[in-house]
Amino acid sequence: MTDRRGDRRGGRTGVWFAGARGSVATTAVAGAAAVRTGLAGAAGLVAETGDFRGAGLPALSDLVFGGHDVVQTPLVKRAEQLASAGVLPAAVAAAVRPDLLAADAEIRDGHDGGEPPSAAAERLAADMTAFRDRHGLDRVVVVNVSSTEPPAPRRPEHQDLDALERAIAAGDEVLPPSSTYAYAAFRAGCPFVDFTPSTGPRLPALDALARSRGLPYAGSDGKTGETLLRSALAPMFAARALRVLAWSGTNLLGGGDGATLADPAAAASKTASKQRGLAQLLGRPVDGELHIDYVPDLGDWKTSWDHVLFEGFLGTRMTLQFTWEGCDSALAAPLVLDLARFTARAHEAGEAGALVPLAFFFKDPAGTTDHRLDAQYTALREWAARRLGAGAGAGERPEESA
Repeated sequence: MTDRRGDRRGGRTGVWFAGARGSVATTAVAGAAAVRTGLAGAAGLVAETGDFRGAGLPALSDLVFGGHDVVQTPLVKRAEQLASAGVLPAAVAAAVRPDLLAADAEIRDGHDGGEPPSAAAERLAADMTAFRDRHGLDRVVVVNVSSTEPPAPRRPEHQDLDALERAIAAGDEVLPPSSTYAYAAFRAGCPFVDFTPSTGPRLPALDALARSRGLPYAGSDGKTGETLLRSALAPMFAARALRVLAWSGTNLLGGGDGATLADPAAAASKTASKQRGLAQLLGRPVDGELHIDYVPDLGDWKTSWDHVLFEGFLGTRMTLQFTWEGCDSALAAPLVLDLARFTARAHEAGEAGALVPLAFFFKDPAGTTDHRLDAQYTALREWAARRLGAGAGAGERPEESA
């Protein structure tokens, strides 16, 4: 078996999951091992394509996994469940068992709001720091793949870092769990990726903390299915001067994500994230609603159906309908690995604050309102070439190859 390694400059990189025993994290750990050892191909991994071969990204073989979770199901058991559901090939789940055991040994008790915020942040940051020191890692990227939270009310303390830290020290429950993870990550010197629509680092005070520490962050809400199609198709209507009158969508979800989103409060974060980009893509709000329904028997699979009503020449009305059926974890896991690698390289390159070029991966990207998929990919590729070094010779920075 061969080891897939690209041109790189960075050393060993930790990937620390919030939600480390969930389906996405388990699939990411298993998938990284399978691709690294040649058990599987690199389908779905943008970072493995030729456009980013010279970007100096950490290799899959340089990733070390750990994380936090509030559940106790071992990764090996979770992988067996995913194999039974057809998400992971059974042979792969068995072959990567040592990698799953190694990652499971690095999972610590998570945070769900049940302890004082100062104590929670200190404990979470200590776990991240200890992981980095224990493995001699160059950096650790914290990736939030935990359950979606209800929208968090904005507070005055969210605007100012000093006020936020005073509130935390006083024991005020000022941050939701996802933002507590981001706060702890920045305090530990770790870049942060929010793959969920939860609040995470999207507060002015946390942005200020990240910038003061020279740390990049990316988010939010990974773009894996229906919204991916919308971001590709909506610009087509705009470019061809076809007036979209209504765009409605229905999503059927199983698994833990579906169970979480059965709660209307949690679903509000997801639907707002999915809908926000459509008006920007089309240049104006349009009629139509988005529904998310929980269907337990779907398990890790999801189906979305969209109905687009549009007006053409002479007012002629027409429709586009499409159905997307996919496996949530198999769609999300490669993006999680890509994001960890790009964010690690951005940290190495001295980037800080919101990583706008990573908008390509998100429904509701931080730092930009441009949701066009082709434009986002162009921005990602140009950023990699200009800032990270894609297109330079192996092991060379752009200025070294000039």
